[in-house]
Amino acid sequence: MQRRIAVVAVFVMIALAACASASKPSAGGTTPTPTSSPAPAVTPTAAPSPSMSMSVPSVSPTVAPAPPAPKPAPPAASTKPISCTGEIAQTRPVASGTGPGGSLVSTGSPAVALTFDDGPDPINTPKILDELKQCGVKATFCVVGFRARDNPEMITRIAAEGHTLCNHSWQHLFDLAKRDDAYIRKDLENTNKMILRAAPGARVAYFRAPGGNFTTKLVKIASELGMNSIYWHVDPRDWESAKFGKGTVMVNHIIAAVERDVRPGSIVLSHDNGKPDTIVAYRTLLPWLKARYTLIALPDAPPSPAPGAPLP
Repeated sequence: MQRRIAVVAVFVMIALAACASASKPSAGGTTPTPTSSPAPAVTPTAAPSPSMSMSVPSVSPTVAPAPPAPKPAPPAASTKPISCTGEIAQTRPVASGTGPGGSLVSTGSPAVALTFDDGPDPINTPKILDELKQCGVKATFCVVGFRARDNPEMITRIAAEGHTLCNHSWQHLFDLAKRDDAYIRKDLENTNKMILRAAPGARVAYFRAPGGNFTTKLVKIASELGMNSIYWHVDPRDWESAKFGKGTVMVNHIIAAVERDVRPGSIVLSHDNGKPDTIVAYRTLLPWLKARYTLIALPDAPPSPAPGAPLP
């Protein structure tokens, strides 16, 4: 029994010695580390050089749409004085005929009358007045009643500088002739009232229907108020910018139309209200016209009747 115990003890000692030997690192050895999966090898890709043959898809650049063409600006009005000298003989036939409703289209003499409608305009009317003064020319201004009320200083200046004032209705209704007689009469009387308030010594001897839409009834009522009805012989259509454009193209159109159509005795229609191209065109037209024609304001007639009651 004792022998067996001794043998077992020997084996236990041998086992313990083996365990102790395994737990110590060997000389020059390293402490083992946990094993991990190796990182995949990455082969760097070189950027293609210009010499490398590669198929590169072409990319069309995105082109922004072109901006819209700017609207033509009115030509800048020159401040240089206009020279209206010289004299050129002309042999064109005298203007004749009558307008709608028996209205006048000519002056009844070889003289030419320039007329400016729809004002007074606080911006453009002073400019055309300045041009007329530089050339020593008188004209006729067919003014709208409510604009005469709102710009009395312009009416005062027109009269003071020797131009003729013309009634162009209260608010430029194209269908004025279709209104009843009482309305038409009040419309014209109130327009005269505003003109005479600003220029007490003036005479309102003429009437022009809005759009030239005369009827015999309209002509008759104007006559009863002491006014002759005037149409025109030359219309450059300076108001039709939708057809003729704006800026330089309109200026050139106005000049060409007036020079082509004017005759001795012509009444020429133009517009000062909101028409800067017309003002620029007359810097060229005034010297051209004055060299060929006598330019007049339509002559005054007896004083207009006293204005009636205001419009309701």
